[in-house]
Amino acid sequence: MTKLARALACLIGTAAVVQAQGAPSDPWAPVRFLVGEWHGAITGDQGTGTATRRYRFILSGQFLQERSMASFPPQPLHPDGTVASHASFLAYDTARKALVFRLLRQEAFSGTFVLSPTQSQPTKLVFESVQLDSAATSKARETFEQISPEAYVETFEVAEAGKPFSVRSRIQFKRRQP
Repeated sequence: MTKLARALACLIGTAAVVQAQGAPSDPWAPVRFLVGEWHGAITGDQGTGTATRRYRFILSGQFLQERSMASFPPQPLHPDGTVASHASFLAYDTARKALVFRLLRQEAFSGTFVLSPTQSQPTKLVFESVQLDSAATSKARETFEQISPEAYVETFEVAEAGKPFSVRSRIQFKRRQP
């Protein structure tokens, strides 16, 4: 092999590695299944109830916006019932080369989470907290497990300093049919 051919082979190999390490061709592929409207059953710290959720791309496709509302009927935890809502925004962070989402809860809890490549799988996405606006919680984790194109389960867990994660809520969602 000539020097020119070897140099060309090295350049082509290097370009392939750089392209593989850069932004994926579709950074939204792991979460694209979420787009649409969902309804589901929630269980957790606040009791049992129902939830509705909507995901849509906004701002020229730069963000995936989520709006969610959970309703809890009268029960021992909430004798008058309660409604809780939150919003989140997912974005592809080019510096981290990862999907990041910012969660904003009505209960004055918010945080930033990054998709964990080591814990995630094609049908199970695990987002770990990198920053939380809560003194009581040291870490949090949000997991989306796709059961089918029409169903997924979301589990929200928190851990206080030195303690293991505990499930705070689990929602079984089904796609709302038009």
